[in-house]
Amino acid sequence: MKPNRPRLVVVVKGYPRLSETFIAQELRGLELAGLDLVIVSLRHPTDKKRHAVHDEIAAELLYLPEYLYREPLRVLRGLWTARRQQGFWPTLRAWLKDLIRDPTSNRIRRFGQAAVLVAEWPQNGAWLHAHFIHTPASVADYAAQIMQIGWTVSAHAKDIWTSPDWELSGKLTRAKWAVTCTDLGHKHLQSFAKTPEIVYLSYHGLNLDRFPPYTTPRPARDGKNPADPVQIVSVGRAVPKKGYDTLLHALALLTTDLHWRFTHLGGGPERESLQALAETLDLTSRIHWQGAVDQSEVLAAYRASDLFALACRITADGDRDGLPNVLVEAASQGLACLATNISGIPELFTNGENGWLTPPDDAAALARALETAITRPDLRADYGQAAATQVRATLDYHHSVNQLAALFAAEGLHQ
Repeated sequence: MKPNRPRLVVVVKGYPRLSETFIAQELRGLELAGLDLVIVSLRHPTDKKRHAVHDEIAAELLYLPEYLYREPLRVLRGLWTARRQQGFWPTLRAWLKDLIRDPTSNRIRRFGQAAVLVAEWPQNGAWLHAHFIHTPASVADYAAQIMQIGWTVSAHAKDIWTSPDWELSGKLTRAKWAVTCTDLGHKHLQSFAKTPEIVYLSYHGLNLDRFPPYTTPRPARDGKNPADPVQIVSVGRAVPKKGYDTLLHALALLTTDLHWRFTHLGGGPERESLQALAETLDLTSRIHWQGAVDQSEVLAAYRASDLFALACRITADGDRDGLPNVLVEAASQGLACLATNISGIPELFTNGENGWLTPPDDAAALARALETAITRPDLRADYGQAAATQVRATLDYHHSVNQLAALFAAEGLHQ
């Protein structure tokens, strides 16, 4: 930290997280652009591994009480200190109105965390920014109201689509500006903002230095040779919105004379149930469940594979992905991708031009696309190259970092 240099205070849900590489690369990018950061995390890490970029981030790290009852004295000190702020009592009244609408322990926890953040405000903290417009933005919003300072937010996917309308509208009224990473999410958030122009579209992009071009031709596997099956890979947490159950059912529909092997990289609460489903579908011998891995292992998997598959869906509560970063990563390596036509995925892929897209929750359609992808190595090569060209032309993360750095510079956080 440079003496007396204003610092950007960034609130995140958890840190570090393997599944949120896009946030880590953005934070490191902002540091390289000359900003001083403090990372404020609502949760302690649960992943046993971490990416190399996490070790490069130099920001100070502050963990707020994950559960208020576990650190009662810290919370009481936070409330006692925060109450001296001019904005405390108006914010408390606003929070009580929110609590009536959302009478949950989560809502109580967010106010307590905000009070602790105010009481333990980092030295030279000059601006508050939240990643995700649901819980981290609630903490940032309450803290900013108490301290009467400005704040901003980056919205992504689940946080946009599972937040109630009243909350999105309120936060977008109080935040100075917001950014989001897909055109679909951008239009949705603009519809809740009194001034739509405060919502910016900023694709995360990819740090292409970590994903250099892969120029080695892939084998022309076509599923006919049992000794050399087509290698299918997927990277993602085993959670409902990823649609892995649909993918397994689609694989089970393929004819037995097609030879393939599927590797899944990632953890998640549904992993065991998916393994049980694979056994029920008689797929166990063809699937490898590799578990949570770091970025170097992910890159190696992309390069060793012939096809990337992800069957994203919109869940009953509205949860969904935006443009999954793993699809951008896979495409950067010239790896042909098969996915569903929801959310921000069609903003990168066009069916029959640079990938295969099918409707969500349609195992039969997914199976037909898989059959084509498995048996047509020529199409895999063409689609993979077309997607890689598009990623390298339009999704370099420096574009997003430069856009954010300029927005923060306008708030006094100079490079």
